[in-house]
Amino acid sequence: MLNLQQRQSLQQKLSPQQIQYIKLLQLPTLALEQRIKAELEENPLLEEGLDEEEQAAEEQQEEDDRTTEAEAEAAEASEKESEEDPEDEYNWEEFLNSEEDLYGYKARVDNEEEEQRELPMPARETMAEHLRQQVQFLDLNDTDQLIADQIIGSIDEDGYLRRPLESIIDDIVFNYGVMVEESDVEAVLVRVQMLDPVGIASRDLRECLLVQLVAMDSELPGRDNAISMLEKAYKAFTMKHFEQIKKKLHIENEQLKEVFDLVQRLNPKPGEGEFTAAQNYITPDYTVKYVDGNFVISLNQGNAPELRISKNYRDMLQTLSDDKKSGKPGSSVDSETRSFLKNKLESARWFINSINQRRNTMLKVMNAIVEIQTEFFRLGEGNLKPMILKDIAEIIHMDISTVSRVVNGKYVQTEFGVYELKYFFSEGLSTDSGEEVSNKEVKAIIEAIISEEDKQKPLSDQRIATMLDEKGFQIARRTVTKYREQLGIPVARMRKEIVLS
Repeated sequence: MLNLQQRQSLQQKLSPQQIQYIKLLQLPTLALEQRIKAELEENPLLEEGLDEEEQAAEEQQEEDDRTTEAEAEAAEASEKESEEDPEDEYNWEEFLNSEEDLYGYKARVDNEEEEQRELPMPARETMAEHLRQQVQFLDLNDTDQLIADQIIGSIDEDGYLRRPLESIIDDIVFNYGVMVEESDVEAVLVRVQMLDPVGIASRDLRECLLVQLVAMDSELPGRDNAISMLEKAYKAFTMKHFEQIKKKLHIENEQLKEVFDLVQRLNPKPGEGEFTAAQNYITPDYTVKYVDGNFVISLNQGNAPELRISKNYRDMLQTLSDDKKSGKPGSSVDSETRSFLKNKLESARWFINSINQRRNTMLKVMNAIVEIQTEFFRLGEGNLKPMILKDIAEIIHMDISTVSRVVNGKYVQTEFGVYELKYFFSEGLSTDSGEEVSNKEVKAIIEAIISEEDKQKPLSDQRIATMLDEKGFQIARRTVTKYREQLGIPVARMRKEIVLS
Protein backbone atom coordinates (compact mmCIF):
# COMPACT_ATOMS: atom_id res chain seq x y z
CA MET A 1 0.00 0.00 0.00
CA LEU A 2 1.38 3.34 -1.04
CA ASN A 3 2.03 5.82 1.73
CA LEU A 4 1.51 9.30 0.32
CA GLN A 5 2.78 12.26 2.28
CA GLN A 6 2.74 15.96 1.59
CA ARG A 7 5.68 17.94 2.87
CA GLN A 8 6.55 21.59 2.57
CA SER A 9 10.18 22.69 2.63
CA LEU A 10 12.06 25.91 1.98
CA GLN A 11 15.02 25.68 -0.38
CA GLN A 12 17.41 28.37 -1.48
CA LYS A 13 18.73 28.07 -5.04
CA LEU A 14 21.21 30.37 -6.71
CA SER A 15 20.43 31.92 -10.06
CA PRO A 16 22.93 31.52 -12.94
CA GLN A 17 23.90 35.16 -12.46
CA GLN A 18 24.59 34.64 -8.76
CA ILE A 19 26.71 31.57 -9.53
CA GLN A 20 28.68 33.57 -12.09
CA TYR A 21 29.22 36.40 -9.60
CA ILE A 22 30.46 33.98 -6.93
CA LYS A 23 32.93 32.40 -9.34
CA LEU A 24 34.25 35.77 -10.47
CA LEU A 25 34.51 36.98 -6.89
CA GLN A 26 37.06 34.34 -5.93
CA LEU A 27 39.30 34.96 -8.96
CA PRO A 28 42.55 36.90 -8.41
CA THR A 29 43.50 39.68 -10.84
CA LEU A 30 45.39 37.60 -13.40
CA ALA A 31 42.77 34.84 -13.49
CA LEU A 32 40.10 37.52 -13.96
CA GLU A 33 41.98 38.88 -16.97
CA GLN A 34 42.00 35.41 -18.52
CA ARG A 35 38.32 34.92 -17.74
CA ILE A 36 37.39 38.24 -19.37
CA LYS A 37 39.50 37.40 -22.41
CA ALA A 38 37.73 34.05 -22.77
CA GLU A 39 34.30 35.71 -22.46
CA LEU A 40 35.21 38.31 -25.10
CA GLU A 41 36.19 35.54 -27.50
CA GLU A 42 33.03 33.55 -26.81
CA ASN A 43 30.41 36.32 -26.81
CA PRO A 44 30.31 38.59 -29.91
CA LEU A 45 27.98 41.04 -28.17
CA LEU A 46 30.64 41.79 -25.56
CA GLU A 47 33.44 44.16 -26.48
CA GLU A 48 36.06 46.34 -24.85
CA GLY A 49 35.42 49.98 -24.05
CA LEU A 50 33.04 52.24 -22.19
CA ASP A 51 29.40 52.88 -23.01
CA GLU A 52 28.70 55.88 -25.24
CA GLU A 53 27.61 58.10 -22.33
CA GLU A 54 30.61 57.10 -20.21
CA GLN A 55 32.95 57.59 -23.17
CA ALA A 56 31.53 61.04 -23.90
CA ALA A 57 31.88 62.06 -20.25
CA GLU A 58 35.47 60.80 -20.15
CA GLU A 59 36.38 62.63 -23.36
CA GLN A 60 34.80 65.83 -22.06
CA GLN A 61 36.80 65.54 -18.85
CA GLU A 62 40.01 65.04 -20.85
CA GLU A 63 39.20 68.07 -22.98
CA ASP A 64 38.56 70.18 -19.88
CA ASP A 65 41.88 69.01 -18.41
CA ARG A 66 43.73 69.92 -21.61
CA THR A 67 42.10 73.36 -21.72
CA THR A 68 43.01 74.06 -18.11
CA GLU A 69 46.59 72.90 -18.70
CA ALA A 70 46.93 75.04 -21.86
CA GLU A 71 45.64 78.13 -20.07
CA ALA A 72 48.11 77.56 -17.23
CA GLU A 73 51.01 77.16 -19.68
CA ALA A 74 50.00 80.31 -21.60
CA ALA A 75 49.85 82.33 -18.39
CA GLU A 76 53.24 81.04 -17.29
CA ALA A 77 54.80 81.84 -20.70
CA SER A 78 53.32 85.33 -20.68
CA GLU A 79 54.67 86.00 -17.20
CA LYS A 80 58.10 84.71 -18.15
CA GLU A 81 58.19 86.84 -21.31
CA SER A 82 57.30 89.99 -19.39
CA GLU A 83 60.17 89.35 -16.98
CA GLU A 84 62.80 89.02 -19.72
CA ASP A 85 65.15 91.99 -20.34
CA PRO A 86 65.58 92.91 -24.07
CA GLU A 87 69.20 93.78 -23.35
CA ASP A 88 69.86 90.16 -22.38
CA GLU A 89 68.95 88.81 -25.83
CA TYR A 90 71.58 86.40 -27.16
CA ASN A 91 73.40 87.22 -30.43
CA TRP A 92 72.33 84.14 -32.38
CA GLU A 93 74.03 85.31 -35.57
CA GLU A 94 77.42 85.46 -33.85
CA PHE A 95 76.78 82.09 -32.23
CA LEU A 96 75.84 80.36 -35.49
CA ASN A 97 78.89 81.75 -37.26
CA SER A 98 81.23 80.32 -34.62
CA GLU A 99 82.07 76.69 -35.43
CA GLU A 100 83.71 76.11 -32.04
CA ASP A 101 80.70 77.35 -30.12
CA LEU A 102 78.33 75.37 -32.34
CA TYR A 103 79.99 72.03 -31.69
CA GLY A 104 80.56 72.89 -28.05
CA TYR A 105 76.87 73.63 -27.63
CA LYS A 106 75.88 70.39 -29.29
CA ALA A 107 78.18 68.45 -27.06
CA ARG A 108 76.76 70.09 -23.95
CA VAL A 109 73.19 69.32 -25.05
CA ASP A 110 74.00 65.70 -25.83
CA ASN A 111 75.71 65.23 -22.47
CA GLU A 112 72.80 66.78 -20.61
CA GLU A 113 70.30 64.62 -22.43
CA GLU A 114 72.45 61.58 -21.79
CA GLU A 115 72.49 62.33 -18.06
CA GLN A 116 68.74 62.78 -17.94
CA ARG A 117 67.96 59.75 -20.05
CA GLU A 118 66.95 56.81 -17.94
CA LEU A 119 69.22 53.84 -18.42
CA PRO A 120 67.42 50.83 -19.89
CA MET A 121 66.85 47.86 -17.65
CA PRO A 122 69.02 44.89 -18.62
CA ALA A 123 67.10 42.05 -20.23
CA ARG A 124 66.93 39.10 -17.87
CA GLU A 125 65.10 35.86 -18.38
CA THR A 126 62.77 35.06 -15.49
CA MET A 127 62.51 31.59 -14.01
CA ALA A 128 58.97 31.23 -15.38
CA GLU A 129 60.19 32.10 -18.89
CA HIS A 130 63.13 29.73 -18.45
CA LEU A 131 60.76 26.88 -17.57
CA ARG A 132 58.29 27.65 -20.35
CA GLN A 133 61.07 27.58 -22.93
CA GLN A 134 62.07 24.11 -21.74
CA VAL A 135 58.45 22.93 -21.85
CA GLN A 136 58.41 23.63 -25.60
CA PHE A 137 60.87 20.76 -26.07
CA LEU A 138 58.78 18.22 -24.14
CA ASP A 139 56.54 17.47 -27.14
CA LEU A 140 53.31 17.95 -25.16
CA ASN A 141 49.84 18.04 -26.68
CA ASP A 142 47.68 21.16 -26.32
CA THR A 143 46.01 20.00 -23.09
CA ASP A 144 49.29 19.00 -21.42
CA GLN A 145 50.84 22.28 -22.57
CA LEU A 146 47.98 24.14 -20.85
CA ILE A 147 48.49 22.07 -17.67
CA ALA A 148 52.24 22.78 -17.67
CA ASP A 149 51.58 26.51 -18.06
CA GLN A 150 49.16 26.48 -15.13
CA ILE A 151 51.67 24.56 -12.97
CA ILE A 152 54.48 27.02 -13.74
CA GLY A 153 52.19 29.97 -13.01
CA SER A 154 51.35 28.47 -9.61
CA ILE A 155 54.94 28.00 -8.37
CA ASP A 156 55.79 30.09 -5.31
CA GLU A 157 58.92 32.13 -4.63
CA ASP A 158 60.84 29.14 -3.24
CA GLY A 159 60.10 27.09 -6.34
CA TYR A 160 57.42 24.94 -4.67
CA LEU A 161 53.95 24.05 -5.91
CA ARG A 162 51.94 24.43 -2.74
CA ARG A 163 48.66 24.89 -4.56
CA PRO A 164 46.35 21.82 -4.54
CA LEU A 165 46.08 20.05 -7.88
CA GLU A 166 42.29 20.29 -7.56
CA SER A 167 42.55 24.10 -7.74
CA ILE A 168 44.65 23.89 -10.90
CA ILE A 169 42.07 21.57 -12.45
CA ASP A 170 39.23 23.91 -11.48
CA ASP A 171 41.02 26.86 -13.10
CA ILE A 172 41.58 24.95 -16.34
CA VAL A 173 37.98 23.79 -16.52
CA PHE A 174 36.52 27.16 -15.54
CA ASN A 175 38.75 29.42 -17.64
CA TYR A 176 39.31 27.25 -20.71
CA GLY A 177 36.49 24.71 -20.67
CA VAL A 178 38.99 21.83 -20.94
CA MET A 179 38.21 18.73 -18.88
CA VAL A 180 41.27 17.18 -17.25
CA GLU A 181 41.79 14.51 -14.60
CA GLU A 182 44.14 14.63 -11.62
CA SER A 183 46.20 11.84 -13.21
CA ASP A 184 46.78 14.10 -16.24
CA VAL A 185 48.11 16.89 -14.00
CA GLU A 186 50.27 14.42 -12.05
CA ALA A 187 51.85 13.12 -15.26
CA VAL A 188 52.73 16.62 -16.49
CA LEU A 189 53.97 17.64 -13.05
CA VAL A 190 56.50 14.79 -13.02
CA ARG A 191 57.96 16.09 -16.30
CA VAL A 192 58.04 19.72 -15.11
CA GLN A 193 59.88 18.69 -11.94
CA MET A 194 62.70 17.24 -14.05
CA LEU A 195 63.31 20.56 -15.82
CA ASP A 196 66.17 22.86 -14.85
CA PRO A 197 66.43 23.46 -11.92
CA VAL A 198 65.63 19.87 -11.01
CA GLY A 199 63.07 19.65 -8.21
CA ILE A 200 61.16 22.75 -9.25
CA ALA A 201 57.38 22.59 -8.64
CA SER A 202 57.74 19.99 -5.88
CA ARG A 203 54.90 19.93 -3.38
CA ASP A 204 57.04 19.49 -0.28
CA LEU A 205 60.67 19.16 0.79
CA ARG A 206 60.63 15.36 0.67
CA GLU A 207 59.44 15.31 -2.93
CA CYS A 208 61.93 18.03 -3.85
CA LEU A 209 64.88 16.04 -2.50
CA LEU A 210 63.66 12.78 -4.02
CA VAL A 211 63.31 14.29 -7.50
CA GLN A 212 66.88 15.56 -7.35
CA LEU A 213 68.19 12.20 -6.17
CA VAL A 214 66.32 10.27 -8.86
CA ALA A 215 67.82 12.57 -11.50
CA MET A 216 71.37 11.78 -10.30
CA ASP A 217 73.68 9.10 -11.67
CA SER A 218 72.59 5.74 -10.26
CA GLU A 219 76.24 4.86 -9.58
CA LEU A 220 76.73 7.85 -7.27
CA PRO A 221 77.78 6.64 -3.77
CA GLY A 222 74.97 7.02 -1.24
CA ARG A 223 72.26 7.80 -3.83
CA ASP A 224 70.20 4.63 -3.41
CA ASN A 225 70.44 4.73 0.39
CA ALA A 226 69.42 8.40 0.36
CA ILE A 227 66.33 7.58 -1.75
CA SER A 228 65.45 4.73 0.62
CA MET A 229 65.86 6.98 3.63
CA LEU A 230 63.47 9.62 2.24
CA GLU A 231 60.96 6.97 1.19
CA LYS A 232 61.06 4.74 4.26
CA ALA A 233 62.45 6.84 7.11
CA TYR A 234 61.64 10.45 6.29
CA LYS A 235 60.22 11.25 9.73
CA ALA A 236 63.31 9.79 11.40
CA PHE A 237 65.44 11.87 9.02
CA THR A 238 63.63 15.12 9.96
CA MET A 239 63.92 14.27 13.66
CA LYS A 240 67.59 13.22 13.28
CA HIS A 241 66.93 9.83 14.83
CA PHE A 242 70.10 8.30 13.43
CA GLU A 243 69.78 4.92 15.09
CA GLN A 244 66.31 4.41 13.61
CA ILE A 245 67.60 5.32 10.15
CA LYS A 246 70.49 2.86 10.38
CA LYS A 247 68.16 0.13 11.60
CA LYS A 248 65.59 0.66 8.85
CA LEU A 249 68.14 0.89 6.06
CA HIS A 250 70.51 -1.73 7.51
CA ILE A 251 73.53 0.56 7.19
CA GLU A 252 76.45 1.59 9.37
CA ASN A 253 77.78 4.98 10.50
CA GLU A 254 80.04 5.41 7.49
CA GLN A 255 77.18 4.83 5.06
CA LEU A 256 74.89 7.10 7.10
CA LYS A 257 77.44 9.90 6.89
CA GLU A 258 77.69 9.29 3.15
CA VAL A 259 73.89 9.64 2.84
CA PHE A 260 73.76 12.87 4.86
CA ASP A 261 76.68 14.37 2.97
CA LEU A 262 74.83 13.73 -0.29
CA VAL A 263 71.48 15.10 0.94
CA GLN A 264 73.17 18.24 2.25
CA ARG A 265 74.40 18.96 -1.27
CA LEU A 266 70.84 19.06 -2.61
CA ASN A 267 68.93 22.29 -3.14
CA PRO A 268 65.97 22.57 -0.74
CA LYS A 269 64.66 25.70 -2.50
CA PRO A 270 65.20 25.31 -6.27
CA GLY A 271 63.47 28.61 -7.06
CA GLU A 272 65.01 30.78 -4.33
CA GLY A 273 66.46 33.99 -5.70
CA GLU A 274 64.91 33.34 -9.12
CA PHE A 275 61.18 33.60 -8.58
CA THR A 276 59.79 36.93 -7.38
CA ALA A 277 56.22 38.03 -6.85
CA ALA A 278 56.25 39.90 -10.16
CA GLN A 279 57.95 37.15 -12.15
CA ASN A 280 55.68 34.49 -10.73
CA TYR A 281 52.57 36.46 -11.62
CA ILE A 282 51.51 37.10 -8.04
CA THR A 283 49.96 40.44 -8.83
CA PRO A 284 48.50 42.45 -5.92
CA ASP A 285 44.75 42.83 -6.24
CA TYR A 286 44.73 46.02 -4.15
CA THR A 287 46.94 48.97 -3.42
CA VAL A 288 46.68 50.82 -0.10
CA LYS A 289 48.51 54.13 0.42
CA TYR A 290 48.48 56.55 3.34
CA VAL A 291 48.38 60.06 1.89
CA ASP A 292 47.94 63.27 3.93
CA GLY A 293 46.29 61.48 6.83
CA ASN A 294 43.90 59.45 4.65
CA PHE A 295 43.98 55.99 3.15
CA VAL A 296 43.71 55.69 -0.62
CA ILE A 297 42.47 52.23 -1.55
CA SER A 298 42.46 51.17 -5.19
CA LEU A 299 41.54 47.95 -6.92
CA ASN A 300 44.11 46.71 -9.40
CA GLN A 301 42.32 46.16 -12.68
CA GLY A 302 45.53 44.97 -14.32
CA ASN A 303 44.91 44.39 -18.00
CA ALA A 304 41.20 43.79 -17.45
CA PRO A 305 39.43 46.15 -19.86
CA GLU A 306 36.19 48.05 -19.41
CA LEU A 307 33.34 46.13 -21.02
CA ARG A 308 30.29 47.19 -23.01
CA ILE A 309 27.61 45.65 -25.19
CA SER A 310 28.25 45.99 -28.91
CA LYS A 311 26.11 48.77 -30.40
CA ASN A 312 26.04 47.11 -33.85
CA TYR A 313 24.69 43.81 -32.55
CA ARG A 314 22.30 45.60 -30.22
CA ASP A 315 20.90 47.59 -33.17
CA MET A 316 20.63 44.40 -35.21
CA LEU A 317 18.59 42.74 -32.46
CA GLN A 318 16.37 45.80 -32.21
CA THR A 319 15.74 45.72 -35.97
CA LEU A 320 14.80 42.05 -35.86
CA SER A 321 12.44 42.69 -32.95
CA ASP A 322 10.79 45.62 -34.76
CA ASP A 323 10.32 43.50 -37.88
CA LYS A 324 8.63 40.82 -35.82
CA LYS A 325 6.28 43.30 -34.14
CA SER A 326 5.30 44.87 -37.46
CA GLY A 327 4.45 41.48 -38.93
CA LYS A 328 7.13 41.68 -41.55
CA PRO A 329 7.76 38.18 -42.90
CA GLY A 330 11.10 36.74 -41.81
CA SER A 331 13.03 33.61 -42.54
CA SER A 332 13.86 30.82 -40.11
CA VAL A 333 17.42 32.12 -40.16
CA ASP A 334 16.22 35.44 -38.78
CA SER A 335 14.40 33.63 -35.98
CA GLU A 336 17.49 31.63 -35.07
CA THR A 337 19.65 34.74 -35.27
CA ARG A 338 17.27 36.66 -33.06
CA SER A 339 17.29 33.89 -30.45
CA PHE A 340 21.10 33.69 -30.55
CA LEU A 341 21.54 37.43 -30.18
CA LYS A 342 18.99 37.61 -27.37
CA ASN A 343 20.77 34.90 -25.38
CA LYS A 344 24.17 36.48 -25.94
CA LEU A 345 22.82 39.91 -25.00
CA GLU A 346 21.47 38.58 -21.72
CA SER A 347 24.75 36.75 -21.07
CA ALA A 348 26.78 39.92 -21.75
CA ARG A 349 24.61 41.96 -19.37
CA TRP A 350 24.98 39.34 -16.64
CA PHE A 351 28.73 39.23 -17.10
CA ILE A 352 29.16 43.02 -16.97
CA ASN A 353 26.93 43.26 -13.90
CA SER A 354 28.86 40.45 -12.19
CA ILE A 355 32.17 42.21 -12.89
CA ASN A 356 30.84 45.47 -11.43
CA GLN A 357 29.37 43.68 -8.42
CA ARG A 358 32.70 41.93 -7.86
CA ARG A 359 34.53 45.26 -7.93
CA ASN A 360 32.16 46.83 -5.39
CA THR A 361 32.30 43.85 -3.01
CA MET A 362 36.09 43.66 -3.11
CA LEU A 363 36.43 47.36 -2.31
CA LYS A 364 33.99 47.01 0.59
CA VAL A 365 36.00 44.17 2.07
CA MET A 366 39.33 45.99 1.70
CA ASN A 367 37.91 49.17 3.23
CA ALA A 368 36.68 47.16 6.22
CA ILE A 369 40.07 45.48 6.66
CA VAL A 370 41.83 48.86 6.61
CA GLU A 371 39.28 50.23 9.08
CA ILE A 372 40.18 47.52 11.61
CA GLN A 373 43.90 47.32 10.80
CA THR A 374 44.50 51.08 10.59
CA GLU A 375 47.63 50.95 12.75
CA PHE A 376 49.20 48.26 10.60
CA PHE A 377 48.68 50.17 7.34
CA ARG A 378 50.08 53.30 8.97
CA LEU A 379 53.01 51.85 10.90
CA GLY A 380 53.68 48.36 9.51
CA GLU A 381 54.34 45.01 11.19
CA GLY A 382 54.02 44.79 14.93
CA ASN A 383 50.67 46.58 14.89
CA LEU A 384 48.35 43.80 13.77
CA LYS A 385 45.05 43.51 15.63
CA PRO A 386 43.00 40.35 16.16
CA MET A 387 40.44 40.02 13.37
CA ILE A 388 38.24 37.22 12.03
CA LEU A 389 36.03 36.90 8.94
CA LYS A 390 32.94 37.59 11.02
CA ASP A 391 34.25 41.06 11.94
CA ILE A 392 34.44 42.04 8.26
CA ALA A 393 31.08 40.42 7.45
CA GLU A 394 29.38 42.48 10.15
CA ILE A 395 30.87 45.75 8.87
CA ILE A 396 29.89 45.26 5.22
CA HIS A 397 26.61 43.42 6.05
CA MET A 398 27.43 40.40 3.94
CA ASP A 399 27.75 36.67 4.53
CA ILE A 400 31.00 35.24 5.95
CA SER A 401 31.28 32.96 2.90
CA THR A 402 31.38 36.03 0.66
CA VAL A 403 34.19 37.56 2.70
CA SER A 404 36.05 34.24 2.57
CA ARG A 405 35.85 34.17 -1.24
CA VAL A 406 37.20 37.70 -1.48
CA VAL A 407 40.07 37.03 0.94
CA ASN A 408 41.16 33.70 -0.52
CA GLY A 409 44.15 34.05 -2.85
CA LYS A 410 44.09 37.88 -2.94
CA TYR A 411 47.05 40.17 -2.20
CA VAL A 412 47.45 43.83 -1.25
CA GLN A 413 50.38 46.15 -1.98
CA THR A 414 51.15 48.29 1.06
CA GLU A 415 53.93 50.72 1.86
CA PHE A 416 55.58 47.89 3.81
CA GLY A 417 55.40 45.19 1.14
CA VAL A 418 52.90 42.79 -0.44
CA TYR A 419 50.68 40.77 1.91
CA GLU A 420 48.12 38.07 1.35
CA LEU A 421 44.76 39.16 2.78
CA LYS A 422 44.70 36.04 4.95
CA TYR A 423 47.67 37.52 6.81
CA PHE A 424 45.44 40.10 8.47
CA PHE A 425 43.12 37.51 10.04
CA SER A 426 44.07 35.97 13.37
CA GLU A 427 42.77 35.19 16.83
CA GLY A 428 43.50 37.49 19.74
CA LEU A 429 45.39 37.24 23.02
CA SER A 430 45.30 39.53 26.04
CA THR A 431 48.35 41.09 27.64
CA ASP A 432 48.78 42.00 31.31
CA SER A 433 47.51 45.48 30.50
CA GLY A 434 44.31 44.04 29.02
CA GLU A 435 45.27 44.99 25.46
CA GLU A 436 44.24 42.61 22.68
CA VAL A 437 47.08 41.54 20.38
CA SER A 438 47.12 39.25 17.37
CA ASN A 439 48.50 35.77 17.89
CA LYS A 440 50.62 36.42 14.79
CA GLU A 441 52.48 39.08 16.74
CA VAL A 442 53.11 36.55 19.51
CA LYS A 443 54.34 34.02 16.95
CA ALA A 444 56.75 36.64 15.62
CA ILE A 445 58.10 37.17 19.14
CA ILE A 446 58.54 33.42 19.64
CA GLU A 447 60.37 33.18 16.31
CA ALA A 448 62.66 36.06 17.32
CA ILE A 449 63.41 34.47 20.72
CA ILE A 450 64.36 31.16 19.11
CA SER A 451 66.49 32.84 16.42
CA GLU A 452 68.60 34.48 19.15
CA GLU A 453 68.96 31.41 21.39
CA ASP A 454 72.24 29.60 22.03
CA LYS A 455 72.22 26.75 19.51
CA GLN A 456 74.25 24.60 21.86
CA LYS A 457 71.62 25.12 24.58
CA PRO A 458 68.27 25.72 22.81
CA LEU A 459 65.32 26.97 24.84
CA SER A 460 62.54 24.67 25.97
CA ASP A 461 58.89 25.60 25.36
CA GLN A 462 58.47 26.19 29.09
CA ARG A 463 61.40 28.60 29.12
CA ILE A 464 59.95 30.46 26.12
CA ALA A 465 56.58 30.70 27.92
CA THR A 466 58.37 32.20 30.94
CA MET A 467 60.14 34.75 28.74
CA LEU A 468 56.83 35.71 27.13
CA ASP A 469 55.29 36.12 30.56
CA GLU A 470 58.11 38.54 31.43
CA LYS A 471 57.12 40.52 28.32
CA GLY A 472 53.50 40.70 29.47
CA PHE A 473 52.06 37.75 27.52
CA GLN A 474 50.48 35.14 29.76
CA ILE A 475 50.65 32.07 27.55
CA ALA A 476 50.65 28.44 28.60
CA ARG A 477 53.48 26.14 27.56
CA ARG A 478 51.15 24.06 25.37
CA THR A 479 50.19 27.23 23.49
CA VAL A 480 53.85 27.99 22.87
CA THR A 481 54.24 24.42 21.58
CA LYS A 482 51.29 24.87 19.22
CA TYR A 483 52.59 28.17 17.84
CA ARG A 484 56.12 26.78 17.48
CA GLU A 485 54.81 23.83 15.47
CA GLN A 486 52.72 26.14 13.30
CA LEU A 487 55.89 28.10 12.56
CA GLY A 488 57.57 24.87 11.48
CA ILE A 489 60.21 25.10 14.22
CA PRO A 490 61.37 21.76 15.70
CA VAL A 491 61.62 20.97 19.40
CA ALA A 492 64.63 22.15 21.43
CA ARG A 493 66.64 18.92 21.15
CA MET A 494 66.27 19.05 17.35
CA ARG A 495 67.50 22.62 17.24
CA LYS A 496 70.72 21.68 18.97
CA GLU A 497 73.60 21.68 16.51
CA ILE A 498 74.74 18.13 15.83
CA VAL A 499 77.79 17.11 13.84
CA LEU A 500 77.93 13.60 12.44
CA SER A 501 81.18 11.85 13.22
